[in-house]
Amino acid sequence: MKKIAKFISVVMALCLVACCFTGCGSNYTAENTEFVIGVSGPLTGAAAVYGVAVQNSAQMAVDEINAAGGLNGVKFKLIATDDTHDATKVAANYATMLESGMQASLGTVTTAPGLEYTKLSAEDNVFFLTPSASGDKIPANDNGFQMCFADGNQGKVAADYVNTLGIDQIGIFYKSDDAYSNGIYEQFKDNLDSSIKTVEAVFTDANATDFSSQITSLKECTFIFMPIYYTPAAVFMTQAKDIIAKDAVYYGCDGFDGLAGQFEDFSIIPQEVSMLSHFDSNATEGAAADFIKKYTDKFGTDTLNQFGASAYDCVYAIYNAMKAAIDAGEKIDVTISASDLCDILKEQFTGDFTYSGVTGNDIAWEDNGYVAKEAVKYTLKTANSAN
Repeated sequence: MKKIAKFISVVMALCLVACCFTGCGSNYTAENTEFVIGVSGPLTGAAAVYGVAVQNSAQMAVDEINAAGGLNGVKFKLIATDDTHDATKVAANYATMLESGMQASLGTVTTAPGLEYTKLSAEDNVFFLTPSASGDKIPANDNGFQMCFADGNQGKVAADYVNTLGIDQIGIFYKSDDAYSNGIYEQFKDNLDSSIKTVEAVFTDANATDFSSQITSLKECTFIFMPIYYTPAAVFMTQAKDIIAKDAVYYGCDGFDGLAGQFEDFSIIPQEVSMLSHFDSNATEGAAADFIKKYTDKFGTDTLNQFGASAYDCVYAIYNAMKAAIDAGEKIDVTISASDLCDILKEQFTGDFTYSGVTGNDIAWEDNGYVAKEAVKYTLKTANSAN
């Protein structure tokens, strides 16, 4: 019996040692001297223009907040990790940020990694407000919120707009194996007037460089809805510029942001290119214009897009919500755990808290984490008058 007791004692001691090394039960925020915000996004790879914009803009907001004295004298710190738009890299990124003292988060930049982040953060009750992961299931749990429009909202608003155009046929070009593209497509179709005929062309990762067959299918359409990211959109437009009618309109969602940067001369595309957005990159007044000037002075124009503008707003919204909670009597210490801060922020974001910034005024959030703000159609380029 003594041998058994001794054996159990040894096993328990080994478990305690293992826990010390693995962080078992650790409060990673206990040693924080700054409030830590984390984000995972594509800082390299094909979607890097989005991730870099988010990192730059979030850091710019953090720097401004710190320069103004932080929150009751406590500064903020941003931790940005690279997931290359690959969901398999999210778990490692999440663990790194959590172990570095992350107390709140911008989640992920894109949707596919965001679905993984949603599950992980729910398990630990970590608050996130994503600038751009727009999948409908991103805020699946009560700890997640979006500054961007959910795909379903984008699809619905896009359909509402098309329903007002008085046209009887449109083309749709989408990526069937992409959660972002397919999600917007499904909601768009659900809300499109049944009297409008659709001609649909689909692509996947396997055929994302040659769109000749899809262009042939859509060549009679003078309005083409494209709920896709800017890289395949640029390929399609380049290959179709002399085939699709020159008075046609290409209409996309927030994935079109950054599209102009894919061309040395955007005017080689004769068709109109427009998008549904919450940020006008050509704004000349107001909060958007102020953001544009600050961003371009610091980082140039190559990564100026609504993903960054949204991230800037995310950081300020989290800061303002924390400040509002303190003003309402909540205690938010620099070593507050991620879970405790999450409970406080959830109460703010599902209550009367609103935020006005670069991507909208009086922004509010629904209980399901979806954002409530105005969507606007922006024209990236008009049809070439010579054609």
